Amino acid sequence: MSIIKDKSPVLFFYNDSKKWLMNISKKEELHTHIGVLKHADAIGKEYGSRLMTNKDKYVYLLEPTMYDYIMKIQHGTQIVYPKDLGYIAARAGIQDGQKILEIGTGSGSMTSFVASIVKPRGHVYTFDVDEKFMKIAEKNIRRAGLSKYVTQTNLDLKTSKEIPVTEMDVALIDLGDPWVVLPKVRQMLKGSGCIFAICPTMNQLEKLTIALIENEFTDIESTEHIIRTIAAREGKTRHSFQGIGHTTYLCFARKAFFGRKAKTTTGVDTAPKAKAAPKAKAAPKAKAAPKAKAAPKAKAAPKAKAAPKAKTTKKSTTN
Repeated sequence: MSIIKDKSPVLFFYNDSKKWLMNISKKEELHTHIGVLKHADAIGKEYGSRLMTNKDKYVYLLEPTMYDYIMKIQHGTQIVYPKDLGYIAARAGIQDGQKILEIGTGSGSMTSFVASIVKPRGHVYTFDVDEKFMKIAEKNIRRAGLSKYVTQTNLDLKTSKEIPVTEMDVALIDLGDPWVVLPKVRQMLKGSGCIFAICPTMNQLEKLTIALIENEFTDIESTEHIIRTIAAREGKTRHSFQGIGHTTYLCFARKAFFGRKAKTTTGVDTAPKAKAAPKAKAAPKAKAAPKAKAAPKAKAAPKAKAAPKAKTTKKSTTN
């Protein structure tokens, strides 16, 4: 039995659009349009129990899931939503014990989700350049109880020459120009390591795909994930009126070796030295053609014999 205590997280659930995520505090009250609830009344109750407000409305005391934390997260930036996060985890095979690289912490929704999967033996190393957003992310990660599984670093990996981590299992990139960091990400990933990039536009997908091939990534896949809710009621089930909106495109790939580079023991990819081409054998000297024999001199043609002189005839005379 899971009992609610002081400082326990509780999702006060009235309906799908009216729910409040809070940590219980003995002296606090929850004031809503459906009435007031005293936190102290929840202490000692089992998760799933319900309380009644001063306006006779029932509110259920639910134990928050990671979905609840993400949907109630404090926004500093646009977040990655559960419908996309689930596919990222499945496609990349994220699991307990893995080391995850994240570039672009944002509000920490993806950071928190991934940390909840790789714990307790794994870790998330997340990098960002905006201190304001990093503080918001830190607060959200702490609220989800995942701070010990996350290391936040203020570092611009676009310009830094530093390679802060290596042998990462998965790299998650949430930048406007993810192709810029691909060479560095490649050095930080293990062989066959997976990469996921968050791309709001198709133009970004095009540029990223070209860069992935240039940086020797394979199994490239671009997808969009749409979820449709159903209003299921007896005799009148239909699609809900909630619109289907675009959130982002996802681009997946895996680090490979195309034969142009080989991995060293330091984890840095270097080009192998090309083998010297074998020296071509000298062509054998052509044998001199045998001298042609002199043609035999033609024999002189025999001189033609002189034709015999014609005999002269004596003219006859008459007396």
